[in-house]
Amino acid sequence: MTTASHHVHPSAVTRRRAQLGPPLLVPVLAYVALTIAYVAVNASTPQPTASGAEVLRHDLDHAAQIKAGAFLLFASASPLAVTAAVLYRRLRTLGVTAPGGAISLVGGVLAASALALSGMFAWTGARLASDASPALARVLADLSFAAGGPGFSVTFALLIAGVSVPGLLARLLPRPLAVIGLVIAVVGALSSLTFAVYGFTYLVPVVRFGGTLWLIATAALLPRTRRPAND
Repeated sequence: MTTASHHVHPSAVTRRRAQLGPPLLVPVLAYVALTIAYVAVNASTPQPTASGAEVLRHDLDHAAQIKAGAFLLFASASPLAVTAAVLYRRLRTLGVTAPGGAISLVGGVLAASALALSGMFAWTGARLASDASPALARVLADLSFAAGGPGFSVTFALLIAGVSVPGLLARLLPRPLAVIGLVIAVVGALSSLTFAVYGFTYLVPVVRFGGTLWLIATAALLPRTRRPAND
């Protein structure tokens, strides 16, 4: 009696890994680390209600700190964009052909662009001279906040919704995680009201930090292959 042995050719393993796509946690954790560092550096940033004179004074007194924060914010855009691309690839691998995957990709790219713009405006503000106009300092601070605040939260909500909807409908994510993602996406959409009413600014950190925690959990739990329907 002979026993047949089955050998898997190395090229088949390589193809299999290619189909699974790159790991998701790597860019997510890079984005999280840069975000935490940015928040720590920019803890003393003036509120959007601060006067132009207050903003200019802060820019002059903390120029090096602001430039460091701007660099971290700008740098965080790249891993977020990579995360969006990997999520899109992962959803395609899992058989998601609905618009959800494309929405997550577009949302992620727009959110990354918002962070990059916010960082560039902040960096520009840190380069103002002592004789600069307080009005100019306030405008640059407003542009940085608009891009990195509601501009980011609304587009980040698109990324979250684009993953949460197929994650819920196709059971790719645990139901509670998918539902939490949808709630954060709704909050992100509502944060656009910040442009009309300042009181809605509290929604922005809810989306930024709640969405970041959601992204970590999703990166850890989103499967790399589709399970058989009878499992």
